[in-house]
Amino acid sequence: MDDGKIRIGGICGSLRSGSYNLRLLRAAAELMPSDAVYEEIAIRDLPLYNPDLDGASPPEAVREFRSRLQAMDGLLFAVPEYNYSLTGSLKNALDWASRPVAESGLYGKPAGIMGASQGAFGTVRAQLHFRHVAVFTNMHLINKPEVLVRDPQAKFTADGRLADEDTRKVLGQLVEELVRWTQILKSGRAALSMR
Repeated sequence: MDDGKIRIGGICGSLRSGSYNLRLLRAAAELMPSDAVYEEIAIRDLPLYNPDLDGASPPEAVREFRSRLQAMDGLLFAVPEYNYSLTGSLKNALDWASRPVAESGLYGKPAGIMGASQGAFGTVRAQLHFRHVAVFTNMHLINKPEVLVRDPQAKFTADGRLADEDTRKVLGQLVEELVRWTQILKSGRAALSMR
């Protein structure tokens, strides 16, 4: 049933249960505007991408993942940084999601990215690499604000709540911009389909 709300799917690139990026994603969900609904989309059960598995009947976890992506109006990615780049788990999810190209749940989708890292640059390199992948998958990323959370251990409480007000402010701006951008692109697609 269409309630008129923008559906935003959140994907965390870390598989760690206590991940700061997962905490950041859940903080973003709390700040989502009232005209949007948020759904977390897990990538934990996806097998490693293998074209031999990606035929007429890919694994059930892949079918479910792709179906959930298709149902979203926009996407929000928490992008951890390992070795100056994306995590293998996130890249794997993007590889599964991007195929088949003509039916990809990423193609033409508005998206936002953010990340938290104990490193000095707060996932800036991983986010730049993500932007490269977004070109091929034709996701429409918002550019500002950038959410690059350094020293997350000082910004989250022991129970996982984002307590740092400056970070909450910029995170709130990110989700508001993502919802606004998604509404713009969704309206444009609707207008084109009526021609």
